[in-house]
Amino acid sequence: MNEKKSIFQTIAESSQYFVALVILIVVAFAITVLAEKLAAKREGKQEDKLLNVRKMAIVGVFSAVSFVLMLLEFPLPFAPDFYKFDFSDMPALIGGFAAGPFTGVMIEFIKILLKIVIKGTSSGFVGEIANFVIGVSFVVPATVIYRFHKTRNVALISCLVGTVCITLAGSLLNAFFLLPAYAIIYGMDMSILVEMGTKVNPAITNVTTFCLFAVAPFNLLKGIVDSVITFVSYKHISPIFKSGNK
Repeated sequence: MNEKKSIFQTIAESSQYFVALVILIVVAFAITVLAEKLAAKREGKQEDKLLNVRKMAIVGVFSAVSFVLMLLEFPLPFAPDFYKFDFSDMPALIGGFAAGPFTGVMIEFIKILLKIVIKGTSSGFVGEIANFVIGVSFVVPATVIYRFHKTRNVALISCLVGTVCITLAGSLLNAFFLLPAYAIIYGMDMSILVEMGTKVNPAITNVTTFCLFAVAPFNLLKGIVDSVITFVSYKHISPIFKSGNK
């Protein structure tokens, strides 16, 4: 394996992936802003501010919690060691349920900023941006659905939809963006990454099977676990959010 390249080299050589992921970030924010406006209009309310004092407090607290949870990562037996499981999307989901999808996306965004500022980047920001995009692929569908119909049954449906979305988005992003970008960043052939997957699962023989047997189960489990924790805990902590919204 070649020596890891400098951050400027990695940004330059993976610029197409970097730009594509940035575009996805803009799309995520645009979707949440539109959803907030449509929901406010549907409810016959004056348009709510995207970030008022209450929402900023939620963003601040839950971003910090999300960042800490991101540090408590661990590998899973069915995926290569460079895939680390954490619970950092769960605070964004809870915050999005409490204060709307834009708040959920902001929690994901601040979490990544904290990671970059405190720990730096080893992937020319591609890994951090991809982490954000995959996180919002889970948080945005779930919180947008719940924003329009705030019932227990809809919360369950929204979590299921979010889990499906993170599974699909994670697999597609890895196949077409992340794995090729990491091959460039670390100066290796894609076959080496596939071989890392083969070591944990002999059924992994190419990029397609890598995403099918490693990436998809990884994100499916992540979505299920975060959804279950959120679904079980939100009922008990939601009065705190409501009491602060008098």
